[in-house]
Amino acid sequence: MIGVMKQSLQLKVGQSLTMTPQLQQAIRLLQLSSLEMQQEIQEVLESNPLLELADEDVGDDLRPADADAETATESGDIDFTTNAEVSAESTTDSSPEADSDWDNNSSATDDWQENIPEDLPVDSSWDDVYGQGSSGSGSSGEDFDFDARNGTEETLKDHLLWQLNLTRVSPNDKLIAESIIDAVNSDGLLSQSLEEILESLDPELEIELDEIVAVLHLLQSFDPTGICARDLRECLLLQLAELPEDTPWRDEALLVVGEHMGLLGNRDFNGVCRRAKLEESELAEVIRLIQTLNPRPGADLEPSTTEYVVPDVFVRKRHNRWTVELNAESMPRLRINGTYAGMIRRADSSADNQFLKDNLQEARWFLKSLQSRNETLLKVVTKIVEHQRAFLEYGPEAMKPLVLHDIADAIGMHESTISRVTTRKYMHTPRGVFELKYFFSSHVGTSTGGEVSSTAIRALIRKLVDEEDPRKPLSDSRIAQILGKQDIQVARRTIAKYRESMAIPPSNERKRLV
Repeated sequence: MIGVMKQSLQLKVGQSLTMTPQLQQAIRLLQLSSLEMQQEIQEVLESNPLLELADEDVGDDLRPADADAETATESGDIDFTTNAEVSAESTTDSSPEADSDWDNNSSATDDWQENIPEDLPVDSSWDDVYGQGSSGSGSSGEDFDFDARNGTEETLKDHLLWQLNLTRVSPNDKLIAESIIDAVNSDGLLSQSLEEILESLDPELEIELDEIVAVLHLLQSFDPTGICARDLRECLLLQLAELPEDTPWRDEALLVVGEHMGLLGNRDFNGVCRRAKLEESELAEVIRLIQTLNPRPGADLEPSTTEYVVPDVFVRKRHNRWTVELNAESMPRLRINGTYAGMIRRADSSADNQFLKDNLQEARWFLKSLQSRNETLLKVVTKIVEHQRAFLEYGPEAMKPLVLHDIADAIGMHESTISRVTTRKYMHTPRGVFELKYFFSSHVGTSTGGEVSSTAIRALIRKLVDEEDPRKPLSDSRIAQILGKQDIQVARRTIAKYRESMAIPPSNERKRLV
């Protein structure tokens, strides 16, 4: 018997999330940093003629709402102030009456309704001008590209080759010198052995190892002192040898570095004193001299790229209340171009008219996405400040545990949204500039049933290390015991993990005589 599959139609009701282009744009703008946002705005300005930079001399009737208006948060202790208010600005050269503003809950004015077709969707909950203040392409002529004027920095290799070209050497020696220079790392030390450098040379030249050693000694006389050393010991010896002979403790330092570097590196000060026949006070003077030397002589000549951080928000204390304020100067001031918007005709189906319609809609979407981005950022930062007031008052040791879920629940958004908002966004506070991620940390329980932020524990570890006796540094176990007396239960291995994350060496490497 053969079964027959019967087809039927069923009606089901369900929910699904459709990622519209507008939503995709809003999500993408949400995760951009301030510098990336400025670049994005510049690209949109270049591609969309309906968007333009607002003139800095716009009259008061066209300026955003009062930037100093403050609204209290639910806590009653924190205000937030936004300098990113939005108001519509559209002007035409021929008709001053065409200037109009859109309030947050109002539709366009009659002039706009006459110029813009009714079949265009108009979102009346946002405005057509974003921001106040300008930077970037609308800035004054006083601004200049500092990196462009200072972008050609001399590298360590260039510096050594320049000195080599001023030195009279044979062609073979010059070839050897260039091979040695190629093996110098950014610290100024050799990254290859002389045997490896010899193997890299052409065998037909019949170069001996002694010749490479001779050329190496020549290069070691170049600037900066200590360059082309094979290890740290040789680097320090080269610098000590260049000091005047009457330098106090020079001979003793040559002895300690030359013969007892291993003991010195292991902080075995008793062993160094015994073998070098020095008193502890004398060894302390020798160490002071050694600490004046540069273990990385080439680092100062290596070009470095400066990374600029533009704060997205400012947190200040005014009248004993913490206020949160968006950085209005992080983005240029935008508005809809009233001249082009006034050219749109309702019944015109020409390609030019459709082009203006499409770009007007895209401009509105972009301005709305900008406003949504900054409103969300303001909400998130305000809640962070509410939660971390103790940090602003007393420092990292007072940081409270905080996770993304806490902020998401407080403002009614998804954790993924909070993650996007807090990534590569920075807060300027009286205690410095911090990435928003800095304020989120896990917690460690206390013996009294409370919770302590891992950031606060790191701050306590740093404070204990800074205040310890350098002759008897605190071990991880000892630090755990001290924190335990403060009702903070942290395992020794956790202390070690936090210490390593802060680049603090273990106790045996922190031991000092001075």
